Amino acid sequence: MSHRPTVYGTRHAVSAGHYLAASAAFSILEAGGNAIDAGCAAGIALGVLQPDLVNVAGVAPIMIRLASGEVESIAGLGWWPKTLPADLFMREHNGTIPDGVLRTVVPAAPDAWITALRRHGTMRFADVASYAIRYAAEGFAVYPLLATSIAAHEHEYRRWPSNTAIFLPNDRVPRPGEKFVQSDLARTLQYMADQDRAAGADRAAGLQAAHAAFYRGDIAREIVRFQQQEGGYLSLDDLAEYHSPIEPVVRRPWRGHEVVTCGPWCQGPALLEALALLERVGIAGLLHNSALYLHRIAECVNLAMADREYHFGDPAFVDVPIDYLLDPATIARRAAAVRDDQAFGAMPAPLDRPAAEYAASSAALPKVEADTSYCCVVDRWGNAFSATPSDGSGNVPVVPGLGITPSGRGSQSRPDPRHPAGVAPGKRPRLTPNPAMVVTAAGGVMPFGTPGGDVQTQAMLQVLLNIFQHGMEVQDAIEAPRVASYSFPSSFAPFEYFPGRLAAEARIDPAVRADLAARGHEVKEWPEWTWLAGSVEAVLRDPVSGMTAAGADPRRPAYAIAV
Repeated sequence: MSHRPTVYGTRHAVSAGHYLAASAAFSILEAGGNAIDAGCAAGIALGVLQPDLVNVAGVAPIMIRLASGEVESIAGLGWWPKTLPADLFMREHNGTIPDGVLRTVVPAAPDAWITALRRHGTMRFADVASYAIRYAAEGFAVYPLLATSIAAHEHEYRRWPSNTAIFLPNDRVPRPGEKFVQSDLARTLQYMADQDRAAGADRAAGLQAAHAAFYRGDIAREIVRFQQQEGGYLSLDDLAEYHSPIEPVVRRPWRGHEVVTCGPWCQGPALLEALALLERVGIAGLLHNSALYLHRIAECVNLAMADREYHFGDPAFVDVPIDYLLDPATIARRAAAVRDDQAFGAMPAPLDRPAAEYAASSAALPKVEADTSYCCVVDRWGNAFSATPSDGSGNVPVVPGLGITPSGRGSQSRPDPRHPAGVAPGKRPRLTPNPAMVVTAAGGVMPFGTPGGDVQTQAMLQVLLNIFQHGMEVQDAIEAPRVASYSFPSSFAPFEYFPGRLAAEARIDPAVRADLAARGHEVKEWPEWTWLAGSVEAVLRDPVSGMTAAGADPRRPAYAIAV
């Protein structure tokens, strides 16, 4: 039995990484807003409610499927400042990307939410941001994961007085149940909302005014003043020029369904490659979470993540061969390397070119970045929204008086400009957050996603199989125990690599874990339930039954609501 029921409704449903974000989205839906309005309300609220994992001035990749069937992605990911020297980190920082303002890329999230509202929403910025403003100004209860996360990064928060003031009120880690208030952040969002209202009755003019307040007005000037004071490169021109591009999605058929991801500016297409590899290797008849089942999942994930490492980067700068990687002939060649009796034990080499050398990490465990959240919505008209807002606050300074940390997502670029995801002025890092959708064979839709860094596509893959192969209800599929590979370089600085490492929740049968170890996996036991395994949220609309199902992951404070 699952800890919670799958929730069902006949009209609309939402699932989000925090229960108050789900409540905000649901309130918007009940007030007549559509999935885009509701998703933006949830996404902005997550930047308040999970400020250790999500930043109002961070990243916000978005996927939207309209009731008409049209699908688009809004690449809410900023680029490196235009004046940043490409060789800065190799020349001055010994090939590392230091904490602080030097890892700042252009804040993308405010633009991404406003772009979504402008293109497909029905409400004003002030309407959808009102919940986030209230949660920031009036506060909300500290929950265990927030307290644990702040405690784990306490020494990092203490490096900057502006961070300490917010995250260590009373000069200590806040305790569960205490009120957490972010007054400066409330004023920043309220200023944008006020500019929206001051623009008059025209919704489009109001959205533009809210956008200008952040990217051209007082907020922009304060961000740049502080960045330059701290030695950063972000400029007013960078902010004024930024707009989240509408990027093509990547879509492939799978067992009569269609799986849709964002492009290779994020890790999304690795999910499609792993699915295609599993189909070639064969997984359909295997017992759920048996040793062979999990072994094949891990090995196909390792192949897909290796190709992510070798090829993925900003398509505006790098020729990413997605069609080649997903071509059946390439998949067949890749899948041929999988052996049922022996794990790779290291990252598989690329096809048709020499393998590069990657140094294994000496750390006991991978470095855990404060990462991400997720929200998804399906409305009564059949519109679907999927977004993975992100950017933590422990390794970059809060702008005094604003309560925001301009995106530190530069940590996902490689210091060496020669790498596909290497640093370059105006180039985007390769992003881990990757919202996705399944368009079902019956004509339904399932937006889904998760936080978790490099675990994201792995958790999404396992939940997708749980639903569409094993026939689980959405909530049961989310709660089922998971594994995750670390046998490839991390997406986060310092890019740690753990050859053969496979983490497994302790609910996985001990005999299965022993079998996996016998096949050559270095199995590390997670607790029975761990936030490190991700926090998958999903909403599934079934046109045959007329019902919409939703589930949310109890590994984090996520909740789903449907009616």
